[in-house]
Amino acid sequence: MTSTPARNTKVMNRFDLTSRLVARLRNEEAVIGGIGNTNFDLWAAGHRPQNWYMLGSMGLAFPIALGVALAQPKRRVFALEGDGSLLMQLGTLSTIATLAPRNLTMVIMDNGIYQITGAQPTPAATTADLVAIAQASGLSNSTWAADEEDFERLIDQSLTSDGPTLIGVRIDDKPGTGTTKRDPVQIRENFMRGMGVRQPF
Repeated sequence: MTSTPARNTKVMNRFDLTSRLVARLRNEEAVIGGIGNTNFDLWAAGHRPQNWYMLGSMGLAFPIALGVALAQPKRRVFALEGDGSLLMQLGTLSTIATLAPRNLTMVIMDNGIYQITGAQPTPAATTADLVAIAQASGLSNSTWAADEEDFERLIDQSLTSDGPTLIGVRIDDKPGTGTTKRDPVQIRENFMRGMGVRQPF
């Protein structure tokens, strides 16, 4: 897959893209939201028991999604992560490329800033092309989404892909929509029921 340079992609809105993703899910796919605005928008786009909302630890959306994908290979798994968080865990890209789960799709929400800590610029703002880094890490099926319609096409394509997919999207600096209910035990229990590994109380 060839990658459209990030500078040629449209700047989109995280909540809109998250809503478009959730609207395309039909088979109890798991969605792992990274910390902060990424999971705020996931919550607001439509709370589902198959959603996991990361609290407090940057960079863990992709590793957690990898674990879910390996544990449940028949379930499609999506991971939503910000550029700042991914930069803290770049090693996970080569790990995912090595293990090559067939059912994992990763979405990088890149606004070039550490948004919830004061909008400091990330290296992705000026020097680091995260999709190119993913490709160099062995994730050949990695590309920038050119616009909203291209994003939807890439999501649909990933639902039948036979290997890990990574989609980069450039987003604006709008704050998250809504707020995740910050109850780690409830998040865990709901997700485990959503994955079919915990019976309802």
